[in-house]
Amino acid sequence: MKIKFIGATREVTGSKHLIITDSGKKILLDCGMFQGKGMETDAANRDLGFEPSEIDYVLVSHAHIDHTGLIPYIYKNGFNGKVICTDATKDLCSIMLPDSGFIQELDIKWYNKKLFKQGLPRVNPIYTHMDAEQCMKIFVAVPYDKDYKVDEGITVRFTNSGHMLGSAVVNITLEENGKVTKIAYTGDVGRPHNRIVKPPVPFPQADILITEATYYGNRIHEQDRETELDLYNVINNTCVQRGGKLIIPSFSVGRTQEIVYMLNNFYNEGILPKIDIYVDSPLSVNATEIFKMHHECYNDQIIEAMKNDPNPFYFDTLHYVKSADESKELNTTKKPCVIISASGMAEAGRVKHHIANSIEDSRYTIMLVGYCAPETLGARIQEKGLHEISIFGLVHPLNADIEKIESLSGHGDYIEMGDFISCQDPEKLRNIFLVHGDYEAQKFYREYLMSKGYSNIQIPKRGDEFYY
Repeated sequence: MKIKFIGATREVTGSKHLIITDSGKKILLDCGMFQGKGMETDAANRDLGFEPSEIDYVLVSHAHIDHTGLIPYIYKNGFNGKVICTDATKDLCSIMLPDSGFIQELDIKWYNKKLFKQGLPRVNPIYTHMDAEQCMKIFVAVPYDKDYKVDEGITVRFTNSGHMLGSAVVNITLEENGKVTKIAYTGDVGRPHNRIVKPPVPFPQADILITEATYYGNRIHEQDRETELDLYNVINNTCVQRGGKLIIPSFSVGRTQEIVYMLNNFYNEGILPKIDIYVDSPLSVNATEIFKMHHECYNDQIIEAMKNDPNPFYFDTLHYVKSADESKELNTTKKPCVIISASGMAEAGRVKHHIANSIEDSRYTIMLVGYCAPETLGARIQEKGLHEISIFGLVHPLNADIEKIESLSGHGDYIEMGDFISCQDPEKLRNIFLVHGDYEAQKFYREYLMSKGYSNIQIPKRGDEFYY
């Protein structure tokens, strides 16, 4: 057997890890898109590092685009095997992948205008929303905690990783030549307490562990109540005391629903200011409907809360915005309000327009609620001493307040991740591979794990191969 690391190696995006069995079966763990660098990632996404038609199966840990975003691309280019994941992951992919395809079409349309001005030939999108819709027919949904026979001698079991709706550790059992090898791929590891989804659960003992380090491989989260107070204080200071708008760039799936749930609790407690809250993202609206479908993923606290409030994602002053015209109206309104809009890194989507229309006003606040890749607008506006910034080619004075609540991330910090994998006996692990993480965070996390008794910990580079 061979494991080849193709994406999310010493970086936090583009997850792709290839297992090749002795019998020649090729199993891809995730098929994620590189994100965060605009058109610079285009070449990286087109250069897969494998031939799509040769892949037999894709086993998906969760629905985020940096773990699933190239599935339509490999389908378009000859992959005709099965994509195997949990029920909720399949449902989320059915809206997230077409949305990603639509974004590819818009990005290429803009990019081709630049190429035309330079006298260069136009290019086609990596895939379209139609490609994404068509690839859904090869998805197979499997419940948590059930063994599923992938192929002769290949079994998979999904166990909850607590990162987002439907997220899972991919537990693979390979039986070849009289030998059994167990591989666990954690995907992204959640926190022991998420406001909506169940916490991570212990997973079966593995021989080989592939696990994330992300950007919390060397950081510790704040406590939940501190996060809620921070959010409440920013709303009160911005919308009540200054009469301004609060703009929150937020990932459409997971983060947005968590913020809405927190606001819903404020509303139920009677402490939410009497202002309008807008969720301005069609994908967020659709994702919230899918969240409502999957109560099996909810934790005990939200199930208990739903006895008194059957819809925790709606309250009287909350408005879900779908149309572009409604979104544009939000840019012109001067009344105090909260606008939650995608994308989470503020690099694209409707939120970028909201920021461009708000950043010059000292009454307004832009609040980041998670990690932003260094090249993105969300990261650039956080630079210390920054007085102006270019958005859509226009330079804006930076007068709005910039706030950050990092602990809303769905990723565990290094202590939480270390606790999660403590279900594994270090003596029985032949190897641990750290993926999906900034390299400095990975090195720190490796030292931390070694202090806990783990050994044989590798931080693979792209293209590294390991034989068993």
